[in-house]
This record gives sequence, structure tokens and C-alpha cells, in this order.
Amino acid sequence: MEETTIWSFPERGKWATHSGKYRGNWSPYIPRNLILRYSKKNDWILDQFLGSGTTLIEAKLLGRNAIGVDINSEAVNLSNTNLKFTCQEKSKIFTKQGNATELSFIKNESMDLICTHPPYADIIRYSRNIKEDLSRLKYHDFLKELEKVAKEAYRILKKQAICTYMIGDVREKGYVLPLGMKSMQKFIDAGFKLKEIIIKEQHNCRSSDYWEKRERKFLMLAHEYIFVLEKLNR
Repeated sequence: MEETTIWSFPERGKWATHSGKYRGNWSPYIPRNLILRYSKKNDWILDQFLGSGTTLIEAKLLGRNAIGVDINSEAVNLSNTNLKFTCQEKSKIFTKQGNATELSFIKNESMDLICTHPPYADIIRYSRNIKEDLSRLKYHDFLKELEKVAKEAYRILKKQAICTYMIGDVREKGYVLPLGMKSMQKFIDAGFKLKEIIIKEQHNCRSSDYWEKRERKFLMLAHEYIFVLEKLNR
């Protein structure tokens, strides 16, 4: 368990069915820390950007129930494959193809924790032709859609429950676009109260190799944010 607001995991973690093959997926140490700190056994956890299933794998290992949603059916299929392992815990784990901006199949105030890792606008595109895929959207359009994600997150969480997500800043023509802080504000505007800002050190960034032999006049982005937000009674 991490005890400060600076997290660093040089070894990403390879237990169970975890691997780094799915581009952009987060280290399992991150959802493990968040799940252990902000939930208890048999709680219901939501990951509305399922990817390769890292969060749900940890939920299963830690005895939590979970729902994973992704707009891309290929991601859902991959997650289902990665979730095919046995463990001592008896969790209820569900995956579904769906849109993070519209989760009508989940009841109001029914989830105990959100633990998710959205795309960083269009830095990594996870599909070629899925119109609703947020990873295909430019910076400003992405933030507009994230407003809907934040409102849905607030709706489905129980009172005093926690929403956690990791995101990083991006560059455009050498200048920083503060995607992290801008995204955080969308969740605050939706009604959440900011509980923690965790700085996560980034390791093994593929763009580092690209820029190694090229001239650049800016610092390499080597941090990401993990935001912890609480749904307070209104």
C-alpha cells in the first residue's frame, strides 16, 4: 500500500493474467492500491474504460464484484479472455460493450467505487471507426464528452463513495495542454469533492525512444495524475 501522494512502479506487475501488451494499460499496482484503500470485500466496482481488464482482474483477486464497460468489442473480448482464471475469491464479474457517457443499465447510487483509466484524448486511438470512441476525439471535444462521463459517474455512485481515475497531460506543437487538471474540473463541476491528487511517475514511455535521436525544445512528460474524488451528500 502506498502511503504518500507520489507513486512509482518501475516494474509494472505481471501476476495473474496481467501483461503490458495492450498499449496504454495501467500497472496493476495502481488499481490494487485504490481498490484496497477505497473499497471492501463484496463491494461493487465500475471501470467504464475497461481496456484489457486490469481493474477487473484486481477486483476478482481481491474479492470485489465489478462491472467493466468499453465501447470497443475487441477490448471486451480481450478482457473476457484475461479474466479466465481461478482464484479463492468468489466475485461477480461482468463485462459489457457500452458507452461511458451513457450507463443507463446501471442504477442510480448502486456502485461503491469507480476505478478507471480513460484515454488521454487522441494520444492513443483504440479503434478505427467507432464514432463514440473518446480516444478518437481531439482535446476540446474529448473534454466536452468527459463532462457526460463525470455526470454518469456521479449518478451511479453511492453517497460518500469514491471515484478514482488516472490521466496525463498532452502536448500539441511543443506546448502543454493540461488535460489532467481540466479533466479533474469536469468531475468537480459534476458535484465531486477532490480528496487526493496523486502524482504517478511514468516509466518506459514509448515516445522517449522517438525523441531520443531528435532535437526537442521541451521537457519529456514523465508524470500522470491519479485523482481521488468523493461524492458528497447534496
